[in-house]
Amino acid sequence: MNDFRRRCPNLAVLFVVLGMVIAISSDCWPASYSRESAVVKAVRKVSPAVVNISSEYEVAQRSNPFFDSRVDPFFDSFFRDFFEPRYRRRYKGTSLGSGVIIDGERGYILTNEHVIARSTEIKVVLRDEREFQAELVGAAPDFDLAVLKIESDETLPAIEMGNSDDLMIGETVIAIGNPFGFSHTVTTGVISALNRSVQAEDRTYRDFIQTDASINPGNSGGPILNINGDLIGINTAIYSKAQGIGFAIPINKARRVMDDLIKYGEVHIPWLGLSVQDLDPRLTRYFKTPQGQGVLVSDVTKESPAHEAGLQPGHVVTAVGKKRVTSKETYLALIRNFAAEDVIPLTVWKDDESHVIQVRSRTFPEELAEEWAYEFLGVRIQEISTILRLRFRIAAKDGVMVTELRSGSYLDRIGARSGDVIRRINDVVVKDLNDFKKAVIKYRLKESAVFLIQRGSQQYYVTVKLQ
Repeated sequence: MNDFRRRCPNLAVLFVVLGMVIAISSDCWPASYSRESAVVKAVRKVSPAVVNISSEYEVAQRSNPFFDSRVDPFFDSFFRDFFEPRYRRRYKGTSLGSGVIIDGERGYILTNEHVIARSTEIKVVLRDEREFQAELVGAAPDFDLAVLKIESDETLPAIEMGNSDDLMIGETVIAIGNPFGFSHTVTTGVISALNRSVQAEDRTYRDFIQTDASINPGNSGGPILNINGDLIGINTAIYSKAQGIGFAIPINKARRVMDDLIKYGEVHIPWLGLSVQDLDPRLTRYFKTPQGQGVLVSDVTKESPAHEAGLQPGHVVTAVGKKRVTSKETYLALIRNFAAEDVIPLTVWKDDESHVIQVRSRTFPEELAEEWAYEFLGVRIQEISTILRLRFRIAAKDGVMVTELRSGSYLDRIGARSGDVIRRINDVVVKDLNDFKKAVIKYRLKESAVFLIQRGSQQYYVTVKLQ
């Protein structure tokens, strides 16, 4: 026997192992593995807070057969604004999207603005098939976000907010929505990139999360989750050319917008009191900054947050927070990521050194709106009175009248004149001076805005440069 063991040591070991296997009862081996993965748990946790949103809107289509808006879009707005309703054909359209309940006690729902744009009626359907009529609390087209509210006798299921500032490229994400009307569809993927800029129609959206999880029409407004089921972004299907590419608005950015919409019904852009300009090659020889980047401070409003923090004309802002400033456009976009009253850290190049200056922002003071209008628009305005209507022979009763034009201003160059009445600025109907101030404050950081100007009995749409 000893001789056998010496000659066949491996065979002896095999016998020992076989004996151990036989000794172990077969019921000790698992019949199957658990299928309840982290993704399954996250979806089960969050699904009750994901809602289906259907909105109904009215479309007025001109019935004049002589003009084709595909040839000249001007006629669409012409007939819409100057012809009586009997010359229009109206029909109703519907839009489908998703949303997520972010406050179950108060019934607040976060979604995309383009899901409910122009809606006359909004219906929300929960996972358990309960239906609610929703009220629009506020919308922010520049951020493609909106907040809805529904009334319920009981607390609704709500989602837990995550943190989108510590996301990792390659980490697993989960998207839930209603693509093409298929309720509560789940797709998974990974984060492909961060801080993406996406051009959609006439807007550029910045700081998006890019993912390879499928995002299709109907997913818009739904949540994108991390592996723990925490909300890290709001899906948006605004990029029509995307194939295998999805985009989402980071939740930290969405939260700031959402808070303003709930509190004010609109987004309050922080005010620093800084006017800046691009640092073009002709200026870099005088303002030598690292990598030649940044924007030049051209003016500082007295008693503004920037003035109180010590900023002066000639300083160069090279970063906002931790993000570099490469142009005036990026500077304005980065400022919009903060809320009014936030402390905004600006990296400033002055005296051949880099300094971080903390600036506590405020809301734009309404009393400065008229002065801003003169500085950037070149107009002085006044509310319409009977005397002014008779003097300038105008038919308008609502709006504000241009009483002075600065020579050489943009409006002066395109032919505006005293006596013209401003009736509308973008989507703000201007009935009086207060409306004009609100519009100026709302759109002051835009490069341009569309004005509706009335002269006598005629009205004209004019695109006006603001910067």
